[in-house]
Amino acid sequence: MGKTRAMTTKPTSLIANRQTKELTVVWDDGHTSVYPFSLLRAGCPCAECRGGHDKMSDEPTPEVFDMHLPDSPATRLKNLVPVGSYAITPLWEDGHDYGIYDWHYLRVLCPCEECRKLKPFA
Repeated sequence: MGKTRAMTTKPTSLIANRQTKELTVVWDDGHTSVYPFSLLRAGCPCAECRGGHDKMSDEPTPEVFDMHLPDSPATRLKNLVPVGSYAITPLWEDGHDYGIYDWHYLRVLCPCEECRKLKPFA
Protein backbone atom coordinates (compact mmCIF):
# COMPACT_ATOMS: atom_id res chain seq x y z
CA MET A 1 0.00 0.00 0.00
CA GLY A 2 1.51 3.26 -1.04
CA LYS A 3 1.04 6.49 0.82
CA THR A 4 -1.47 7.71 -1.79
CA ARG A 5 -3.75 4.69 -1.37
CA ALA A 6 -3.64 4.90 2.42
CA MET A 7 -4.40 8.62 2.31
CA THR A 8 -7.41 8.19 0.05
CA THR A 9 -9.10 5.31 1.88
CA LYS A 10 -11.68 6.10 4.52
CA PRO A 11 -13.51 3.87 6.95
CA THR A 12 -17.09 2.87 6.31
CA SER A 13 -17.44 1.18 9.70
CA LEU A 14 -15.63 1.26 13.05
CA ILE A 15 -16.54 -1.22 15.79
CA ALA A 16 -14.76 -1.27 19.14
CA ASN A 17 -15.26 -4.53 21.00
CA ARG A 18 -14.20 -4.25 24.64
CA GLN A 19 -14.61 -8.00 25.23
CA THR A 20 -12.15 -9.02 22.51
CA LYS A 21 -10.13 -5.80 23.02
CA GLU A 22 -10.12 -5.05 19.30
CA LEU A 23 -11.11 -2.24 16.96
CA THR A 24 -12.43 -3.45 13.61
CA VAL A 25 -12.36 -0.99 10.72
CA VAL A 26 -13.92 -1.67 7.33
CA TRP A 27 -12.39 0.56 4.67
CA ASP A 28 -14.07 1.94 1.56
CA ASP A 29 -11.77 -0.19 -0.64
CA GLY A 30 -13.21 -3.35 0.95
CA HIS A 31 -10.29 -4.11 3.26
CA THR A 32 -10.99 -4.97 6.92
CA SER A 33 -8.42 -4.11 9.60
CA VAL A 34 -8.56 -5.58 13.10
CA TYR A 35 -6.46 -3.67 15.63
CA PRO A 36 -5.76 -5.08 19.08
CA PHE A 37 -6.22 -2.29 21.61
CA SER A 38 -2.63 -2.90 22.75
CA LEU A 39 -1.36 -2.13 19.22
CA LEU A 40 -3.40 1.07 19.08
CA ARG A 41 -1.90 2.19 22.37
CA ALA A 42 1.64 1.11 21.43
CA GLY A 43 1.27 3.04 18.17
CA CYS A 44 -0.15 6.18 19.74
CA PRO A 45 0.93 9.05 17.47
CA CYS A 46 0.98 11.79 20.12
CA ALA A 47 4.15 13.69 20.99
CA GLU A 48 4.20 12.31 24.54
CA CYS A 49 4.16 8.67 23.37
CA ARG A 50 6.51 9.32 20.47
CA GLY A 51 9.12 10.92 22.71
CA GLY A 52 8.79 14.52 21.59
CA HIS A 53 7.68 16.60 18.64
CA ASP A 54 10.89 15.91 16.72
CA LYS A 55 9.93 12.19 16.57
CA MET A 56 6.43 12.77 15.20
CA SER A 57 5.57 11.09 11.91
CA ASP A 58 2.55 10.44 9.74
CA GLU A 59 3.30 6.71 9.97
CA PRO A 60 3.97 4.37 12.91
CA THR A 61 7.46 3.18 13.75
CA PRO A 62 8.14 -0.48 12.95
CA GLU A 63 8.73 -1.26 16.64
CA VAL A 64 5.04 -0.85 17.53
CA PHE A 65 4.24 -4.12 15.75
CA ASP A 66 6.56 -6.02 18.11
CA MET A 67 5.47 -4.35 21.35
CA HIS A 68 3.36 -6.46 23.67
CA LEU A 69 1.58 -4.32 26.21
CA PRO A 70 -0.14 -6.13 29.09
CA ASP A 71 -3.81 -5.68 29.87
CA SER A 72 -4.02 -2.56 32.01
CA PRO A 73 -5.93 0.73 32.11
CA ALA A 74 -3.46 1.95 29.46
CA THR A 75 -4.79 -0.63 26.98
CA ARG A 76 -8.46 -0.57 27.96
CA LEU A 77 -10.47 1.59 25.60
CA LYS A 78 -13.01 3.82 27.27
CA ASN A 79 -14.33 5.63 24.18
CA LEU A 80 -13.58 6.66 20.60
CA VAL A 81 -14.08 10.29 19.71
CA PRO A 82 -14.35 11.48 16.11
CA VAL A 83 -12.02 14.29 15.05
CA GLY A 84 -13.81 16.06 12.24
CA SER A 85 -14.23 13.71 9.31
CA TYR A 86 -10.57 12.72 9.13
CA ALA A 87 -9.57 10.95 12.37
CA ILE A 88 -10.43 9.41 15.73
CA THR A 89 -9.01 9.89 19.22
CA PRO A 90 -9.14 6.94 21.59
CA LEU A 91 -9.80 7.69 25.24
CA TRP A 92 -8.07 5.14 27.44
CA GLU A 93 -9.03 4.15 30.99
CA ASP A 94 -5.76 5.60 32.30
CA GLY A 95 -6.91 9.03 31.09
CA HIS A 96 -4.65 9.25 28.03
CA ASP A 97 -6.47 10.94 25.14
CA TYR A 98 -3.81 12.80 23.14
CA GLY A 99 -3.41 10.58 20.07
CA ILE A 100 -5.14 11.67 16.89
CA TYR A 101 -5.25 8.72 14.50
CA ASP A 102 -6.02 10.13 11.07
CA TRP A 103 -7.26 7.70 8.44
CA HIS A 104 -3.85 7.44 6.77
CA TYR A 105 -2.06 6.64 10.04
CA LEU A 106 -4.72 4.14 11.08
CA ARG A 107 -4.61 2.34 7.74
CA VAL A 108 -0.81 2.12 7.77
CA LEU A 109 -1.06 0.73 11.31
CA CYS A 110 -3.09 -2.25 10.01
CA PRO A 111 -1.47 -5.38 11.46
CA CYS A 112 -2.77 -7.90 8.92
CA GLU A 113 -0.31 -10.06 7.01
CA GLU A 114 -1.30 -8.52 3.66
CA CYS A 115 -0.60 -4.97 4.84
CA ARG A 116 2.59 -5.90 6.72
CA LYS A 117 4.04 -7.36 3.50
CA LEU A 118 3.56 -3.99 1.80
CA LYS A 119 5.60 -2.07 4.38
CA PRO A 120 9.29 -1.40 3.73
CA PHE A 121 10.03 -2.46 7.32
CA ALA A 122 7.95 -5.69 7.25
